[in-house]
Order: sequence, then C-alpha cells, then structure tokens
Amino acid sequence: MKEIRWKPSKRQQEAFKYLLDSETTELFYGGGAGGGKSYLGCVWSVYMCLRYPGVRGLMGRAVLKSLKESTLLSFFMVCKEWGLKKDIDYRYNSMAGVISFTNGSEIYLKDLFLYPSDPEFDSLGSTEYTFAFMDEVSQITEKAKNIVMSRLRFKLDEFDLIPKMLMASNPSKNFAYREYYKPYSIGELPSYRKFVPALVGDNPYISDYYEQNLQKLDKVSKERLLFGNWEYDDDPSRLFEYDKILDMFGLYVEEHQQAKRWLTVDVARFGKDKSVFMYWKGLHLAAIWTMDKSSTVEVRKKIEDTCLFYQIPFSQVVIDEDGVGGGVVDELKVKCPQIKGFVNNSRPYETTSPRLKQHNYANLKAQCYFTLAEYISQAKLSIYEDIPINFKNLLIEDLEQIKVKDIDKDTTLRIIDKEKIKEDLGRSPDFADAMMMRMLGELSHEYAPYLA
Repeated sequence: MKEIRWKPSKRQQEAFKYLLDSETTELFYGGGAGGGKSYLGCVWSVYMCLRYPGVRGLMGRAVLKSLKESTLLSFFMVCKEWGLKKDIDYRYNSMAGVISFTNGSEIYLKDLFLYPSDPEFDSLGSTEYTFAFMDEVSQITEKAKNIVMSRLRFKLDEFDLIPKMLMASNPSKNFAYREYYKPYSIGELPSYRKFVPALVGDNPYISDYYEQNLQKLDKVSKERLLFGNWEYDDDPSRLFEYDKILDMFGLYVEEHQQAKRWLTVDVARFGKDKSVFMYWKGLHLAAIWTMDKSSTVEVRKKIEDTCLFYQIPFSQVVIDEDGVGGGVVDELKVKCPQIKGFVNNSRPYETTSPRLKQHNYANLKAQCYFTLAEYISQAKLSIYEDIPINFKNLLIEDLEQIKVKDIDKDTTLRIIDKEKIKEDLGRSPDFADAMMMRMLGELSHEYAPYLA
C-alpha cells in the first residue's frame, strides 16, 4: 500500500475515526464552506480502495458534470499527494465514469439527481458497493440517499466491514437538517449516525483569502457558508425569510375594533399526520392544538365545540376541503352552510382592497401563501407568546419549505408541489397550511371590510 501523506485537521481526524469504526454507518460532515469536505471524502475513498483490494465505491453528486468539475479534481489532488500516478496506479475512464486501481478496486462516479423519468433511480442498476461518498447532499433527495445505502453490501463480509456512507454538504433545509443536524443539536442522534461540524476556521490549510471572501457575502450566505448556521436558507425561491418568521413570536398585533375571531383547520389525510386547529383573534394567532387522525365525525364535533367555546361564527371557520377535509365540510354544511371550505386549486380572488396587491396567481393556495408572506414581512401577524416549542419548531420548518415554483420563468405565481415539500420535510406542511388559510379572510371585502 502506498504511503499516506495526509495531515488532517482536527475535524477531519474526528470524522476519519468514525469512518473506520465498527458502529457508524452514516456520517455527515460539514456545515460551512472551506471545511475540507470534498477532500476528506476523496481521502477516504482512495484509502478504502488501496486498503481493501477489489472493493467497489460510489462517489456521487446531484449532477455528474459538477462531480467531474469539482469533487473529481480533489480526488486527483489526493492521488498526486500520495504518489499515485495516473495510468500506472489507477486509470480513469471518463466515458464510463469509473476509476480503476491496479489491485482491482473501483470507484463509480454517479449522477444522483431525482429525474422525473427515473423516480426509482433505476439508472444506478443493480450494482453493489462497499462504501459511498455523496458530496453536496443539499442537492440530493433522501430517496437517493436511501437507495444508495441499500446497495452497500459488496465484499463487506470478506473484509469484516460494515456498510458505510459519508455525506458532505453546506447547511440546507432538506433531509440533512431533519435527520442529522437537528437530532445532533439536541443530543438525539442515533449511535449509527454521526455528525461532525466543520467551518473554514477548522481548516488550517486553506488560504486566508478564502475566509476574507466569505466575509463579503450577503447576510444569509454568510450565516450559512461562513458561520455554518443551519437555520438560514439562501434559496432565492423561498417565500418566507427566517428572521421575519421569528419576528412573529415576539410581536403582538393589536386587535382592530372590528377584528373577527377565526378558526382555520387543516384536516389529517394520512396515518402519521395530525389535524391542525388554529384559533385567531384578528391577525393574532391565539392558540394551536392538534388531533391525531380521527373520523370526520370527531373532527366535526371538535370544530363545533371550539366555535361554541370561543364564540366563533361559522362564517369565520375555514377548513381544508381537499381530501378528508371535504367530508368534514360536507357534514358541517348540513346545518352550517356558511362554513368556508378551502379548495387549493380553486380560482384566486379578485380583491377589492387597496391594501392588497393583485397578481396573476395560479390558484387560491398560491394567492393565500403570497399574501401570508407579505403580511409576515410587514409584521402584520403575531403568535401567542407561550406557544409549545414543538409547535413553534414545526411551524418554522413548514414555512421555510414553502417556495416559489419556476421562479425564473415569467409565468403565473405558483407554490412548489406539495410532494416536493413533503419530501424535504418528511411530512405534510400542515401547520403552514392552517396558517395560510387565515388569509382567505383578508382577500375579500366580504370577509374583512375593515381592511378596505
């Protein structure tokens, strides 16, 4: 085996320990730019191929072209530093995307983008691997990660190894946040998973100019890339700003003298989802509670009891009418025809209020979400002070996943598909949907005459 010439940073050394242990199967490394993420992945990949003859590794990114233009360059650098010569110690077949070593070990370069034409990643074939390194997982779906993980079984018993995957990325609000960073931050990461944060300051070998350039970035990008702050998202398509979302919890919007009491309800559709109830005093969210998936009769009874307790007129009750919620609306309308059923794909309102902007919205849901974003950005909406922390976190997470679809196209204003949101969240955005429906009362002079 070639001599290894490598002086890891303390963070890289910590990560490498996990990559060689007999417990960790999934390691997430990173958090900021310049922490040596790609370099670590290439070091480990080369080490595995040299240490265990005939093994097979996967090196992937969302787009193969990006992998070849970035991660692969780090691979060649590692090989050069270790004295490995191209076409002598290893060969790179650019057409096949395969790196072959003289001892029979191989690394397959893979495109891991979720293409609509290949939702099950059949392009990966039936190839089995010994280990996997996925770079920039902020651009990769959880499904891709899970499928790759299921293929890690090649020659493991022969070398007494366990399935091992290394993931590297800057902060993002996809499954990496939900499954790795968040559990790590509260001390609830399972033992087979590890998270090693790394920032530019943890890398003693990087140029000082690199950090100076990070200092010049805009606030959101600086928070993510320089400070490794996972709570910030620099996706230009996001509809809600993180700081503005937090502002709602520190405000109290005074009730207008004609402010009305409202109840918005997002009814559970699937087994693990919950029905979400939000009680409003004008534009102040005064209470939230949930119900596990229940019958339409139970949900209807809860709505009736709530309206009686808080003295909410049925004309100011908005219920998600799509799916199971349609049954609840149908039952209530028998004796309360003024109940408002919310149909996501229905036509948007033509508002008469001069305080609301008129745009070309794709549907009512998009119109309400864009209106909600405007209200939150202008501090017109507040949330009760003692909201349970789990409700607060769920609401923040939901709102951060609401994004504009086809932001670069000159078309109608749309929200990204719910399936995409659920993919990133790991659940349905029920809290955000319940809040969004409150905007129905702001879009028509019939419901909110005091705004006109």
